[in-house]
Amino acid sequence: DIDIDFCAQGRSKVIDYLIQKYGRNSVTQIVTFSTLQAKSVFKDVARVLMLPASEANNITKTIPFGKSLEEAYQDSPDFRNLIDNNEIYQSIYKHSLVLEGLIRQTGIHPAGVVIAPGDLKEYVPLTRSTQKGAENNILVQYEGKWLGELKFLKMDVLGLKTLTLIQKTIDMVKESQNIDIDIDNLPLTDKKVYQLLSRGDTDGIFQFESEGMRKYLMDLKPNMFEDLIAMVALYRPGPMKFIDTYIARKHKKEKVTYDHPIMEATLKETYGVTVYQEQVMRISMEMANFTRGEADSLRKAMSKKSLDLLMQFQEKFIQGAISNGVPENVAAKIWNDWLDFAQYAFNKSHATCYALVAYRTAWLKAHYPVEFMAALLSLEDDPAKIPVKIEVCKSMGIKILPPNINRSEKEFSVHGKEVLFGLKAIKNMGEAAINAIIEERQKNGPFTNIFNFCSRLDSTAVNKTVLESLIASGAMDELEGTRAQKWAVIEQALSYNTGAQRDKRVGQTSLFDLISEENETEDYPSLPEVEKWSYSYQLEKEKEVLGFYLGGHPLYEHRHLIRYLSNVNSKSTRELESKNLRLVGIVISINRKRDNKGNLYAFIEFEDLSGPFEVALFNKDFETFYPLLEQGKIYFVSGTKSGYTGNDESLLRISPQQIVPLEDWKNILKGELKLNLPLEKLTTRFLEDFARLVNNNEGNFSLKTIIYTDDGDNYKLEATKNIFPSSALLELLENNRLDYHLRLFEDEKSG
Repeated sequence: DIDIDFCAQGRSKVIDYLIQKYGRNSVTQIVTFSTLQAKSVFKDVARVLMLPASEANNITKTIPFGKSLEEAYQDSPDFRNLIDNNEIYQSIYKHSLVLEGLIRQTGIHPAGVVIAPGDLKEYVPLTRSTQKGAENNILVQYEGKWLGELKFLKMDVLGLKTLTLIQKTIDMVKESQNIDIDIDNLPLTDKKVYQLLSRGDTDGIFQFESEGMRKYLMDLKPNMFEDLIAMVALYRPGPMKFIDTYIARKHKKEKVTYDHPIMEATLKETYGVTVYQEQVMRISMEMANFTRGEADSLRKAMSKKSLDLLMQFQEKFIQGAISNGVPENVAAKIWNDWLDFAQYAFNKSHATCYALVAYRTAWLKAHYPVEFMAALLSLEDDPAKIPVKIEVCKSMGIKILPPNINRSEKEFSVHGKEVLFGLKAIKNMGEAAINAIIEERQKNGPFTNIFNFCSRLDSTAVNKTVLESLIASGAMDELEGTRAQKWAVIEQALSYNTGAQRDKRVGQTSLFDLISEENETEDYPSLPEVEKWSYSYQLEKEKEVLGFYLGGHPLYEHRHLIRYLSNVNSKSTRELESKNLRLVGIVISINRKRDNKGNLYAFIEFEDLSGPFEVALFNKDFETFYPLLEQGKIYFVSGTKSGYTGNDESLLRISPQQIVPLEDWKNILKGELKLNLPLEKLTTRFLEDFARLVNNNEGNFSLKTIIYTDDGDNYKLEATKNIFPSSALLELLENNRLDYHLRLFEDEKSG
């Protein structure tokens, strides 16, 4: 059984090579068997019993992920209540219990191929693929685990996306800077690479991206390739408990010790910590006189986690160690430690390969950050992860240019020190539309307006949905008119790509076409006078088609006020763990659930100007705050850092003490605004603007003003009525470079 990784985009070439090398009749893929799981079996039975699909979907949403039907009935009050209170549901549940676990359909192993010494049909039963829409492939009827028992050669030809990332970055560097990178011969001592890893700047770095690994790398401060190999081997369940020891010994904060001097030569590189299977092999040979074959058999026993096989070597090891002068109790301790080590043993050769791939990605990121991030964005298939990577670009000082139909390629591309958004990342943009746009642009030059764009493209490629996405994403901002104006003429513009393009396809030419060849001036309708989209509406449309806010953020227009209302953001909370935290965020999603006792609770995902954070609502907090919350609305949140970490340790989680909707800030939030105004700044224009913004914003903030003159005179004023310091008021003060101090009073509840 051989597993081997290839560039994901070149994987098919490897399979083609195997077929050419060993023959079509000797190489084929492997069958898989899919069983009826809780949700799928319930839906299948519901369909047979004529229950509407929408109703069945609503029921299966109450089945917890990974649970069987019986477990769901026990653990999910919502599911249990639905079943108990409806006879049809009870019938579906009863039949589903009988069918659950049966084989529903066959599939194709995503990576496995089997190679026979001759014609496959002489050795194993074969079948045809039954997958809908798939090619009519011939498959081995046995699952992969049985092929190993029958001693067939099984290969997992795996596509590793990181190898594709490396090659794509190399190609982009060649295209943008005309530099050829010899990735196979990089020096393994590059200081920039180790500095990058020591900073925890590991987004996009193979094996080192997780928050936990990032933390350990920052503590370790790796300065040699062997450190990376050790971290790959140690950062897994089991050996993870030795990472702190490894780090402490590397930095001489803890003494390096060995159970016996014979072990020093082997364990010196890992500071006395047994990390690799190869170390066990070497020690067994040097301490207990194992042959190379016996040492390898010991390694195999460890890799298979076979306790019975391991115990066959116990007596030989202890007696061999004693014969070399090792005390019996020391030999027994070493062996018992190895029994524990066998549960997580990792071979160094494997870890070295992973570390080398990690090093290469880190080298590319350190030396060619723009090309690396452009490649990383281009290869991201999950739209939800693109905003995260764009934030990483911003933190690296890399500007992301918005999509542009006259400049953007299919994927993200490099333009100097900037990354241009790719058309593929826009929702509803299919291959046909993208290819048609780029081909037409290359052939006949840039598009000039929306009518010109539609007249040059076929309606089969560019339809209403595509046009809406291009306008909403900002990809057509370079063309004449605002987004609102272009949106208003979508139907009219699309009429230009039906008749004209149909005539082109059938080769028809009119008299007017012949005239226009001599006089190529374009005569298109004028755009209507319509009101521009509001800032917030334009951002919402962007988010619909891009998955995030590219041209700004709904919170941006409140940024002056947010600076004072917040004492922390979603990315800078470590130093404030014991304090009351204040943030302002927009609700991204609301996830309501029930616990085992039937009590409602919810997790609310917010986003501030730095990224996402989460608010958990349990018990009274749910009753108090849940009715206030609505997706897409802005809130002030105060509370303490939650002790619940969940799956993502990097995500800030808040236990709320106060949640206030934007429209209630004036009525609920309290504080004071102090102004220090030089007399010469009090112009008529400033006073008019100031008075208007103060009078239109009553609230619960006191306004105290000190007016001073060049002679040193001070005049203290206090407003008779309280105000609310709107962002517009604070912006006026900042634009006039006036000194002010804004303070939020913590109410009694929030301490």
